[in-house]
Amino acid sequence: MASDPRSLLVRRALWLEYFTVGWNVLEGIVAIAAGAVAGSIALIGFGLDSGIEVTSGAILIWRFRQHGMGDDVETAAERRAVYVVGVTFLLLALYVSVEALRKLWLQERPEESVLGIIVTLLSLALMPSLALLKRRIAGQLGSRALLADAKETLACSYLSFTVLLGLGANALFGLWWADPLAALAIVYWLVREGREALEEARGEDEDD
Repeated sequence: MASDPRSLLVRRALWLEYFTVGWNVLEGIVAIAAGAVAGSIALIGFGLDSGIEVTSGAILIWRFRQHGMGDDVETAAERRAVYVVGVTFLLLALYVSVEALRKLWLQERPEESVLGIIVTLLSLALMPSLALLKRRIAGQLGSRALLADAKETLACSYLSFTVLLGLGANALFGLWWADPLAALAIVYWLVREGREALEEARGEDEDD
């Protein structure tokens, strides 16, 4: 009976991760499509980031299903996957930077994107609560991996806010340059997440 409460927490944590992956799949598809239609590099970058988050979430789900929640056991395969995710974040940061600077230089004006505003608003509404739930369960389980994921989920809410500012400024005030500037702000989060992933992969290698 003593193990029942922990098993329940494990199931709740996994369901939170399933929801995170499912939401990011939907969010990524909608954001990339809306960004392509509107010519918004901020939305496209936001959507591509969601795709990478899906990969990160899938790795975490695999870890939990293989090893449970409390021991945070890593494998060589997982370390390689985390390393690839980190490199992908940095490559995405390079792509977004080049495209954002090109749009600023050429003064390419994105169209308004009501769909983009809706998806970023929904993300901004959902992500803080999701991060709080993950953090609470991570503390109860003593899971370092879930706690790190909670922080990443919270960072997604900051990203949503940044993109929403750019989209709103363009839609309400016609400030076309707000979109590429918001995209450049996204680069900060992409580089940070990429570096953290690489440091995690390298740190685990050094521990072996």
